[in-house]
Amino acid sequence: MKTVSLVDVASYLPENRVNADYFAQFAAPSRLANSPMFRPPAHRHHVADGESAIDMAMRAVAPLVARSGEDAVRGVDAILTHTQLPDLPLQGCAGELAYRLGANPEWVLDVHNSGCAAFPYMIKLARQLLQQDGARSALIVAVQNAAGQVFTQTEVRSQPQAAIPGDGCGAGLLVVDDRAPVLATACRSQGEFAPSPADADVDPPRKYWEPGPGQFRIAFNQNKIARVYARGNRMVPEVAHDVCRQVGVAPDEVDVFVTNQPNRLFLRNWREAMQLPPERHPDTFDECGNLFGAGIPVTLDTENRAGRIPNGALVVMSAFAHAGDFAGAAAVRWGAAPV
Repeated sequence: MKTVSLVDVASYLPENRVNADYFAQFAAPSRLANSPMFRPPAHRHHVADGESAIDMAMRAVAPLVARSGEDAVRGVDAILTHTQLPDLPLQGCAGELAYRLGANPEWVLDVHNSGCAAFPYMIKLARQLLQQDGARSALIVAVQNAAGQVFTQTEVRSQPQAAIPGDGCGAGLLVVDDRAPVLATACRSQGEFAPSPADADVDPPRKYWEPGPGQFRIAFNQNKIARVYARGNRMVPEVAHDVCRQVGVAPDEVDVFVTNQPNRLFLRNWREAMQLPPERHPDTFDECGNLFGAGIPVTLDTENRAGRIPNGALVVMSAFAHAGDFAGAAAVRWGAAPV
């Protein structure tokens, strides 16, 4: 099998940095407001008016182009993207991203089902594509753009969940070589926990695409919160332990553990399940909020640019999606430290 490496990561955060006071002024009384799931971050970033998912993707990819060269990015054999809120209802941004980059890859894939676990899932998919004859490189991009568009709606911003998400985008470049090898991947699909129409709350009730009054939001209640906590607490360590077993290390031997960033309680529980100190589990929640699928690459890029991921470090990424219908993890021997 060919060795596939994650040779670079980059990210983009919108300029509009919003503090918690913005949502506090609209907050309505709610029994859910005291839930640890909805304790807001200090800050988050919101997309600008008219800023599209492809605009965010191009801005995240720009540092990769600057470091590796236009030809390296234009010449990728595969582009995989995950977009939290597609600008068009039928497709993500992979095709347009290829066009804007001047690329002509054989593989152009929009990955919609993997949610917060999109980045390790795309690493797994890209690795398998690149291990086929002829393919040499892949670009993966995760866009989170729902915070400033959905969660700031006038009927949504008063809800406890509105203050949690932030917007941002992360990207990674994978190539066939041994500079920063992907050592292991693991994914779990549990369709019995997939979101249902009941998870979309519109008053009066209607399908999300039907015209009518009321603004779309994600519904929460105490029972749903309890179920999500139970699944998330189990699934993220489970897939992380899986890749550790594949690599042949104990969880507490991981140098850097990077997860999605939904809230402080999950972060603490996952760190304890891996028996790792806080400095080996980077946390961008208070600056960025919940970035959903972009959380892992943005956190990786933040730590890498700060010089806190040395080459040779064992990096494990792990995340779960939605209400627990999907989880993914990947282990990489880091080789993208800034020179």
